[in-house]
Amino acid sequence: MRAADLPHLYAQLPRRYAELAGGGAIVTGASRGIGLGIAARLAREGMQVVLCGLEADELAAAAAALRGQGGTVTALPGDLTRPDDLAAVVPAALAACGRVDVLVNNAADIRRARLAHLPPDWLEQQWALNTRAPLLLCQQVMPTMRRQGHGVIVNISSVGGQRAQLPGLPYGLTKGALDALTRNLAMDLGEYGIRVNAVAPGWTPMNLDPVADADYLDGTAAYLSLRRPGTPQDIGAAVAFLASDDAAYITGQVLAVDGGLSAQLHPPQQPI
Repeated sequence: MRAADLPHLYAQLPRRYAELAGGGAIVTGASRGIGLGIAARLAREGMQVVLCGLEADELAAAAAALRGQGGTVTALPGDLTRPDDLAAVVPAALAACGRVDVLVNNAADIRRARLAHLPPDWLEQQWALNTRAPLLLCQQVMPTMRRQGHGVIVNISSVGGQRAQLPGLPYGLTKGALDALTRNLAMDLGEYGIRVNAVAPGWTPMNLDPVADADYLDGTAAYLSLRRPGTPQDIGAAVAFLASDDAAYITGQVLAVDGGLSAQLHPPQQPI
């Protein structure tokens, strides 16, 4: 999903959770793809959404497109591996929205390599963005959510955090740590009315053309139970549910939204 897709897709997003309307939300990595899909769904539900992203121009285009569809959004460009940029997120959200009810930690570096060819700096870079930044943002938003008496944190993990893939380093390592962080935060923050869960997307292609790449998409989808790739809208729907009152007794969980990918012992029609 990109900004140009929103005029077509936004009106198709449902509104299911009236209790979310008027609340404040932060979505990191929100300029495109899964992050934009999450931001669009929360905006569609009537939330005030702060979009965080690395590329200022792309983020501005996404924010403008959402505003054009009636969304209440604020663009906040920055690099979450930089302490000053990370420290600015929650104050900016409070200034824009007056409150923060939902934090979605989606920003991630998804590069993967075999161990023998793993660049040394990838581990530090991915740890800083994929694991450290979510932890620090949770720490920074906690006082606000505690004062409110409630809050929802959703970490966007990956099925690669629960299962191995090749190549998978260091991405799977950082997502596995994010899953563990989710469970620990749920135990830590529950007494304050703050719920913490994660969503683990499966195969959700971002940069493929439905027409030009149709053969690849169809061929790969045949390996999944539901026979289709995931979409940013699928992940946005899961996040909206976890943020809603319908999920009021759910915390500390990692929800796989993967078309059955992580449930199968081997792909359909493919023996071991």
